[in-house]
Amino acid sequence: VQLQESGPGLVKPSQTLSLNCTVSGGSITTFNYAWSWIRQPSGKGLEWMAVITYDGSTYYSPSLKSRISMSRDTAKNQFSLQLSSVTPEDTAVYYCAKGRARTYDYWGQGTQVTVSS
Repeated sequence: VQLQESGPGLVKPSQTLSLNCTVSGGSITTFNYAWSWIRQPSGKGLEWMAVITYDGSTYYSPSLKSRISMSRDTAKNQFSLQLSSVTPEDTAVYYCAKGRARTYDYWGQGTQVTVSS
């Protein structure tokens, strides 16, 4: 399984950050699979953000729940992240990964997103 993040590297404060993760070598609808977004600000640890399961159920980090949503496009074998009202504190490397609950077996390479005017 391979995952590839895509999206803008620069987002202005108060705007919405949108990222896609394209999956190859496996279907996002395979029974019991789950797909997560995780981020890492520079010099800090990993932060789990959200997960979407094989049946389309979504779960979000409580600290981000008011600003975050995940969706998927099964035809493209992609899942997506939207994070609204971003601030410079949302600057991080964003990763998509296969798995949930701190157990991930495949990761994308990560994409740097900077929030700045």
